[in-house]
Amino acid sequence: MSRRSRAREVVLQILYEDDLNPDRNLAAADRFLCNRLRQDEPLVEFARGLLSGVRRNRQELDQMLAERAQNWSLERMAATDRNILRLGAFEILFSDTPGRVAINEAVELAKRFGAKQSPQFVNGILDRLLQDRGR
Repeated sequence: MSRRSRAREVVLQILYEDDLNPDRNLAAADRFLCNRLRQDEPLVEFARGLLSGVRRNRQELDQMLAERAQNWSLERMAATDRNILRLGAFEILFSDTPGRVAINEAVELAKRFGAKQSPQFVNGILDRLLQDRGR
């Protein structure tokens, strides 16, 4: 697993916690992030950028994902899938990560943390988002 893949994994864990505990202490989440990434400063900064970006743009990300998740509301999705999609969508729309790399990383997270159908589900929605963005 690459260093950045590891950072995405930690960010996903924090986003999942945020989703289930919206009033969570942000300083505790940052300590968790730093500890899990072993104080590797460039990696911590990369992860903080992803985390703050998803948090800051969550409403817009959710709207764009909901428009592409045919017959699925975000509330009905598994929390894991929902947050993998938010992370992948953020990277596609707001970061310098190439779209295909963002999708591949999200699919890998879905394989590790999601249900059996999660990788295909995540891939389908993010692929639609990437295609629509290209238009």
